[in-house]
Amino acid sequence: MTGVEEAVAGELRLVDPAVRTSPDEAARLLHPEFTEVGASGRRWGRDDMLAALPEMTGGDPGGPRYEVSGMTGVQLAPDVVHLTYETVIAGRRARRSSLWRRDPDAGGVWRLYHHQATPVPQGTP
Repeated sequence: MTGVEEAVAGELRLVDPAVRTSPDEAARLLHPEFTEVGASGRRWGRDDMLAALPEMTGGDPGGPRYEVSGMTGVQLAPDVVHLTYETVIAGRRARRSSLWRRDPDAGGVWRLYHHQATPVPQGTP
């Protein structure tokens, strides 16, 4: 698999309720230096995200799930991939951007390094 394909697969796993509710599974996907600026504007670090993820929207297997569309990726360097896409969950739409890095300390697996979500106002094409 290419770096882009591995990053896409990892990103899709992170919206799966089974992964969101498993701190061990989620931890495998988040880089030790992970940061996020969420759709709310809140800044997250890895530990805070791992603690909150099971209770966040999209974690309940019977609740609303993320609908992902338009995901594209570009390999920016041998060990860095940039993904962009949109999600809808519970009627809320967001544009998302993720940077994935290959982590040599974890056997060369791809891990999410930084994520940004920007809400899309209703009525915006």
